[in-house]
Amino acid sequence: MIFLIVSAMLLINVVMVKFAERDLIRARIRSGRLLIRALEQNLGQLTHLKKTELVNLRLDPQLRGSMIKLLAEGDFAGATIVDRKGNLIFTTGNLAEVGDHYTSITRDAVETGIGSVNFSGSSWGVIWLGQEEVRISEPLLFAGRTIGGITLSASLAPVYETVRKSEKVILLYIILDTIILALVGIYLLSRIVVKPIHNILDTAEEYEEGELLPLADETSRNEIAKLSRSLSNMLKRLDENKRELKDHIASLEKANKELQQAQNEIIRSEKLASVGRLAAGIAHEIGNPIGIILGYFDLIRKGEISEQEKEDFLDRIESEITRINRIIGQLLDFSRPSSGTREETRVHDMIQTTVDMLRPQPTVEGVQIDLVLEASSDTIFADPDQLQQVFLNILINAADALSGKESSERHDSEKTLTIRSQNTNGSIELRFTDNGPGIPEEELTHILDPFYTTKEPGDGTGLGLSVSYRIIEGLGGTISAESAVGKGTTITLNLPLYGKEEGE
Repeated sequence: MIFLIVSAMLLINVVMVKFAERDLIRARIRSGRLLIRALEQNLGQLTHLKKTELVNLRLDPQLRGSMIKLLAEGDFAGATIVDRKGNLIFTTGNLAEVGDHYTSITRDAVETGIGSVNFSGSSWGVIWLGQEEVRISEPLLFAGRTIGGITLSASLAPVYETVRKSEKVILLYIILDTIILALVGIYLLSRIVVKPIHNILDTAEEYEEGELLPLADETSRNEIAKLSRSLSNMLKRLDENKRELKDHIASLEKANKELQQAQNEIIRSEKLASVGRLAAGIAHEIGNPIGIILGYFDLIRKGEISEQEKEDFLDRIESEITRINRIIGQLLDFSRPSSGTREETRVHDMIQTTVDMLRPQPTVEGVQIDLVLEASSDTIFADPDQLQQVFLNILINAADALSGKESSERHDSEKTLTIRSQNTNGSIELRFTDNGPGIPEEELTHILDPFYTTKEPGDGTGLGLSVSYRIIEGLGGTISAESAVGKGTTITLNLPLYGKEEGE
């Protein structure tokens, strides 16, 4: 602000100096013309009284003395006078030194009847270089006729000196004005702009949610007051938006929790449905070893066997009981609630366990299950129970397709289910391929939809593949299906590897 004030004051000073210099030069020219008019009257009257031409007065000492005196009083440095025919009458001072040049200019003024003003030389002015001299040429007139011409020369140094003296006073006033304006400006700027802005910044930096804001003066119409009111309104809107956002977040968290619970319930219900189907098949599978065990016990109770046969029967009973225990243990492990905890899980082990659990089922009777587990890395980060449920859902669907009406017409050896694994781009790809009847194209796009099923009522819920899709998606993997009518179906899983194996 001080810089701007000083710059403005100096600019004003330059303009004032320039105008003052111009006005003083004009005044100098006017005084020269007034001197010319006075000389014009004196010379005219002198020639009239003596009834002679101006040329005849050139040797008059009285005239010369009078001219020199008038020039000195008017502070003019030189003069040149010619008569109406152009003859040189009088010359003195610096014009006597330049000779014919200004005599010629004076003659031109006589011939044209028009005066002129010329500047010559250069000298240091007030701020920059200026003209050194001014020379005024005018025709001399008396009683309506031209009696001659005159050129006066005056130095402009006194003009510059006068302006310089005034410049010192002006500069002093400029300094005083600058100091006063700077102090007043700083005070007003601090009061009107700086302090309110600092208050606004402090309010914005120290504001806490729910805090009462200082109200801006409603009557004030300046920009700072408008800015303060706008900030207050903005902070109020931010408070309102933050409260609304918190409410939305709370409602979303509640909805997400409810959705998660619903999803867990769906997964559990589908798991229980699978347990029910497995239990029906396992009951049949357990019946055979129980019958064998009872027969052996009956033979042992009768006591008609040798000690060696008794030991053999007991070994067989133990083997059948171990078999029953293993089957029941697999069913119990699968039916227990999932912990929901992810851990390092080996995919090949889970596939082998699931296939072993499914083999006693009547559904897979006559189905050849081929395991082609070629993936060198099979560790993923997942919940083992959920992963086993995915595999079981896919295998049961394939077994149902192979034991269906269309497949029953085939020879048993033709029913095959192949599980193949391989590594691709930091993941493990699993392909479950059966040679069942396949799925029509119009139904293939819906098999992952909830409650969509092609089975008879009571044979399935339609949630198996939908639940599997949600589980695989939650693991960061993908699930897709390919099928052609009469050529079978392939379900493809792609799961990201975990740990060091992920970068292999």
